[in-house]
Amino acid sequence: MNQRKLQVWIPLLLSLSMVIGILIGYKLHGNLPAGSPLFGGSRKDVLREAMGLIRGRYVDPVDTDTLGHAAIERVLEMLDPHSVFIPAKALDEVNEDLAGRFQGIGVEFNIFDDTVHILTVLPNGPSEKAGLQSGDRILKVGDSLVAGRGISSDGIRSLLRGPDGTKVDVTILRGIRDQRKATITRGFIPITSLDAGHMLDDSTGYIRLNRFAEDTYESFMERLEALQKQGMRALVLDLRENGGGILDEAVEIADEFLDGDKRIVYTEGAHVPRKEYTCRRNGLFEQGRLVLLMDEGSASASEVLAGALQDWDRATIIGRRSFGKGLVQEQYSLSDGSALRLTVARYYTPLGRSIQKPYADGNDKYHDEIFNRWENGRLQQPDTAVKPGTQVFLTPRGKKVYGGGGISPDIFMPFDTTESVGLLSTLYERNTLDRFAYRYYISHREEMDRFKTPQDFARGFSVDDRMFSDFERYAKTDSLDLTVLSMLEQRRLSLRIKSRLARQMWRSEGLFAVLNQEDPMILKALGKNEQ
Repeated sequence: MNQRKLQVWIPLLLSLSMVIGILIGYKLHGNLPAGSPLFGGSRKDVLREAMGLIRGRYVDPVDTDTLGHAAIERVLEMLDPHSVFIPAKALDEVNEDLAGRFQGIGVEFNIFDDTVHILTVLPNGPSEKAGLQSGDRILKVGDSLVAGRGISSDGIRSLLRGPDGTKVDVTILRGIRDQRKATITRGFIPITSLDAGHMLDDSTGYIRLNRFAEDTYESFMERLEALQKQGMRALVLDLRENGGGILDEAVEIADEFLDGDKRIVYTEGAHVPRKEYTCRRNGLFEQGRLVLLMDEGSASASEVLAGALQDWDRATIIGRRSFGKGLVQEQYSLSDGSALRLTVARYYTPLGRSIQKPYADGNDKYHDEIFNRWENGRLQQPDTAVKPGTQVFLTPRGKKVYGGGGISPDIFMPFDTTESVGLLSTLYERNTLDRFAYRYYISHREEMDRFKTPQDFARGFSVDDRMFSDFERYAKTDSLDLTVLSMLEQRRLSLRIKSRLARQMWRSEGLFAVLNQEDPMILKALGKNEQ
């Protein structure tokens, strides 16, 4: 019986021990008062005594590292949904996303029929310098045969990635019989946070950001200045599906839109004093018309930027209520190479609105909240964070805004359900569109390459009846019958085929140059679909 009780208490004892170690070793925003007890001196000794008993007397061998990590994760689950433990083996990948770069060979690939196909090659990157091209198929990496072996995308990445300056040998197949070898010197490959930036019409620019990484503000400014040189007087800033990132990058961008010394955001926590972020300089775009696009995937730093612009009446926000993540995390390194990303404060908009939605009912319900919006129809009709007792705020121009659960748009746009269910959804799930676009480009490369810019392609290329029939036949290889589609569905599908071709040639810049032509939110921002 005593042994069974000990098994029950092991996770709790480990959890408390880890929490004490974290609080002692990694002081959160300032030192704890010298000599102050965390849980009382006698309790600390009891925990150490219990841990010693587990290590020295437990019936089976105990992997204390594994149990310790599990204990940390369990403790964090009891705090909030965004405090997380990052194992050492995953830390590099997590940090790469924020740093905005990784070390590799500079190709985008996909696996079709157990073969690794190179979709695009980064201009001036390591692979282009080694002579690789779109359409090449990778047969071997070093001595490892990868073709026809059921290899996964993660498996290929682990073979191709490596430290800057190291070399990797690959064997490729070009065309039908042209097999050749290449030695690639790995380098730093940018993970761009700016998906697209171009003119929508003669006076309106468009910039889409997918995250806020270390180089986001720099990339944003370069594109903003380029658009202004092209005559931009109004801007559409697209933050849809932007899950956030580095707060300072969002603050710097907000400073380009707001004048004077206006407050942008402030943070505050139980152990973190209030910190204010304000405008510090003259912005590059303080006067022109500004529209911000957001949806339920816009979170954290995206909501900070949207909240600041909305509170100061600086932008018109179009879309749907944002995710509702207003918790500030800081990352602390642990002694075994792992890290703790711990929530230390909350974000508040200039008017004092909390962005964070409730999470007291547990992490599962918290993360299911977006799905519940879908089920309850709140993605198809105007949805705000307003609940009984919700505080109402007034902007300088008297507009009502609300706290406690994301940023509600000024103009609501419903979620388009036509492509999220049924046959069109299956096309996306099975990657049929991308595979067709890749193969079409490879077999029509000369025809495609006559288009020099995404805008030329968007204006000059169309999916004709013959090409659509080719796609219908190709879809049948995935057991998909497209003859049942309505005329409207065929038109939308043709646009998606065209956008995938554009992405094949110019990556995300090409994709959005095409999709923006019929994007309902873009058209609303331009005033072209007013009822």
